[in-house]
Parts: sequence; C-alpha cells; structure tokens
Amino acid sequence: MKIGILADRNGWHVEVLAKALARRGCQADFLPITRLVARVPGDPLVTINGQPLESYDALLIRTIPEGSLEQIIFRMNALHRLEAAGVRIVNRPSPLERTVDKYYTSSLLASLGLPTPRTIVAEGFDEAMAAFGEFGDVVVKPLFGAGGRGMVRVCDADVAYRVFRALVLTRSIFYIQEFVPHGDYDLRGLVVGDRVVAAMRRRSDGWRHNVSLGARPEPLTMDEEATRLCLEASRLLETDYAGIDLLRTDGGYTVVEVNSIPGWSGLQRTTEIDLAQEIADYLLSLLSK
Repeated sequence: MKIGILADRNGWHVEVLAKALARRGCQADFLPITRLVARVPGDPLVTINGQPLESYDALLIRTIPEGSLEQIIFRMNALHRLEAAGVRIVNRPSPLERTVDKYYTSSLLASLGLPTPRTIVAEGFDEAMAAFGEFGDVVVKPLFGAGGRGMVRVCDADVAYRVFRALVLTRSIFYIQEFVPHGDYDLRGLVVGDRVVAAMRRRSDGWRHNVSLGARPEPLTMDEEATRLCLEASRLLETDYAGIDLLRTDGGYTVVEVNSIPGWSGLQRTTEIDLAQEIADYLLSLLSK
C-alpha cells in the first residue's frame, strides 16, 4: 500500500508516521505540499515533484503552511479535487476548512450545545471595542493560526484600543473571546477515530498552555465528561483524528480549540502509547473498509 504524507518539511511527525506505516508494510512518501501542480484537464490531476497524487491509496495531511489567500485556496481546492477523484485524505478537506477558521469552529460547537467561550467576531474597529466593553477581559486570537502564536490577553481599554488599531492596519478579522478563569493548566485529548487514545494536562506559569511555548505536559486520564466532549467535538467536525483542548472551570469543562492537524510530540512524552502508530493503524483501517 502506498501512502503520501503532505507537509511543508520532513520533520519529526513525518518521520514517525513514515516509520509507523512502514511497520505495517506500507510505502510512505514525504510530499512537500508547497510543490503542488494541477492540470486541467487532469492527466495526471495533481502532482508533487512529478508524482501523481491520485496514484496513492491515501494522503495524510501533516501540515498546511501559512501562505497567501490564493495559496491556501489552491491547496485546499486541489485536495477537494483529489478527494472527488477517489483519493482517501486524512483529515478530509472539509474538516480541515471547518477547524482552520476559529469562528467556524466556535459557531459549530455552540450550534450543538457544546460549551465554548463566548466570542464576538467582527471586521470593524468600533464593533471590536464594543465587544471588549461587553466582556472586559478577553483573549484576542488570529482567525487562522495554531500553537498559541499571535494570541494576546487584553483587560485594559487603552491596551484594547492600541491592539485593535494595529489589527486594522493588517486588515485582520477581530476574533475576541471572553477570558475564562481556569487556573494554571488546560487539557488536550487526542481523538483517533472514535477513541481518545491519549490525553495530557498542559501546565504553565501564564494563561497560555501550549507546549511549544514552554508549558509542561503531564500524564492524564480524562474523566467521562471530558472524554464525551472530545468525542462529540470530533464527531461534529467530522475529523478522523484531532487534538481537542478543554478548560476546567467552576462550571465544568469548556471546549476552546479543535485542531485537525495536531502535533503530539509533547503528548508522546507523557504516554507509552505509540501515537503515530495509532494514527497509521486507523488510516489503514479506513482503507480496508
């Protein structure tokens, strides 16, 4: 069986996935996603470095790097065309689109009644200031982004004014989320298929808890309620695998992020479960159906 792993670089995650697939007798090729070439009419439909992507049994999306609007749209539409041609993609293009846009994710979570922080999303400066006035203590996040980069907590009106004025200059969308008091940690569950295969507590000295920013990963066995929320969020967004981030508050858990291209190097340090093997085996189980 031939599996392509699409990413911007051949890093640790690509390497451990390739080894996990090789242990199951699969050929696993790294394919740089920034080298896509599409043909119309399509023969071949889409290639990377001359390799026709429709010749692969499945494509595993490891990263979709930042780029211009045109670059992102082209990459996603190429994946849609490959899926329409019968190539199994993990995660599929539609779940990727639902989760890359924080507004879309938050709106879908709320529509099913899953607890998620109150959020206001707007284009205008005045509306952003009004949102700050309503909440008083907020986290301002990039609409697209991961790893905690670009987030800022604002609890002062003058600071809000300056932050929002700066965002106006870059024509950014204002994604303004009410700050949720939660102590010095959050929870991350890795969902693969219909299971939370591993979880961790991410503890830090500040309000951000990303391992890439210095948070300390700790082993965790999720309780029944946290597990239920992770699985419901994954099912709602139709992901094959995902990292679900929860905060524990006085009123219970709240879902703050759903990442459909999650990293797991920090989580792997907390468990003896081979997480790359879990993902690889689930992918192969999809192809056997």
